[in-house]
Amino acid sequence: MALLYGIDTSILVRLVARKPQREFEACVRQLAGLAEERGCRLLVSNQAIGEAYAALMHHYAISSRNAKAGLSDTLTSGLVEPLNGKTALEALAASSAPGLFDRLIADDYAKAGLETLTLDRKMASLPGTRLP
Repeated sequence: MALLYGIDTSILVRLVARKPQREFEACVRQLAGLAEERGCRLLVSNQAIGEAYAALMHHYAISSRNAKAGLSDTLTSGLVEPLNGKTALEALAASSAPGLFDRLIADDYAKAGLETLTLDRKMASLPGTRLP
């Protein structure tokens, strides 16, 4: 059975932004080495995805669309993968309201077998989400 590791926001942002180049390359080498040496899977939580999305827009002035595309590319690169699987990728691919954070929140609750309650009508349109 493969070992499982969760990566944090700092690693995910480095993988998406690829800056600084030397640190990006070192990060990829370290992660790839860990995966090869131990046969592990590197997973990314919805929280890290959301934080990275915000950090990419704020600190790197990347547009929402490009931040989502970069995250999606990174999460399907084969090096790291979303903890919640395809539902996280679907949240990144969505272009209409509700937004990414609302989708990630609802996804986490759904994975835990919970229904999401919200006062946001757009968020309430998501499966498993409703107004109280």
